[in-house]
Amino acid sequence: MNTVIVPVDFSETSLNAARYAVKLLAGHTGVEILLYHMFIKENEEENSLENLAKLKEDLLLTSDVNVNTLTDQGDDFVDELEKLCRHREADLVIMGITGRSSLAQIFIGSNALKMAESKFCPVLIIPPNCQYREVKNVLLTTDLQNVVNTTPSVPIKKVLKTFQPSLHIINVNEDTYVALSEEYEQEKNKLSEMFAEFNPEFYFLRLFDIDEAINQFANDKNIDLIINVQKEHSRLYRFLKSSHTKTLAYQSTIPVLVVHE
Repeated sequence: MNTVIVPVDFSETSLNAARYAVKLLAGHTGVEILLYHMFIKENEEENSLENLAKLKEDLLLTSDVNVNTLTDQGDDFVDELEKLCRHREADLVIMGITGRSSLAQIFIGSNALKMAESKFCPVLIIPPNCQYREVKNVLLTTDLQNVVNTTPSVPIKKVLKTFQPSLHIINVNEDTYVALSEEYEQEKNKLSEMFAEFNPEFYFLRLFDIDEAINQFANDKNIDLIINVQKEHSRLYRFLKSSHTKTLAYQSTIPVLVVHE
């Protein structure tokens, strides 16, 4: 992992994401954290530069990571951030949730959603109340459907190699799991082979509410990071858009890494 972009609008959620990023990447040599702020009016540039410089100074009081800053004028935040990701060949974007502190906010009507939907770069979403803790346990969600073609192993492995956590792979299904079907067993074996170097543990749960299952599992297993593979029109995506899910996920404080199939 070489370049990590952290968008900052100086709201508390974005500042919390910046603090999290610095702690997350402390000790990882060769990684550049780029604090990025987009301003709209020309007369905002000087103030933006001063605020970014002050933030960098504050962050470096507690860490020796490589932090740089960039400010630029624009009128569409997501477009500018996507261009920056391409130009800098970013490995990761780390950003806070705007609005209410809900895991489901990641997937509805926000800049975080728009970036999560873009396919330029994985996006790590930091809930507003999230406090940094070492990444020891990672949860990867899967629907066990065509896993070879829909699981982006390269960006996922990049994260796993960086932090060397225990890997937990979970599938939530509404049908009873007396035994895995032959098809599911084959898909599980493919995933197991794909991530063999990380010795994954598999879990199969029968629950009707996907995010309730994920949140409960994450609490039980002390999960520090959830990895979600974003699929167009996926069942998980539909669940995360529902108002019921927003209510259930409201108290979540676990970061979510969104990668694309």
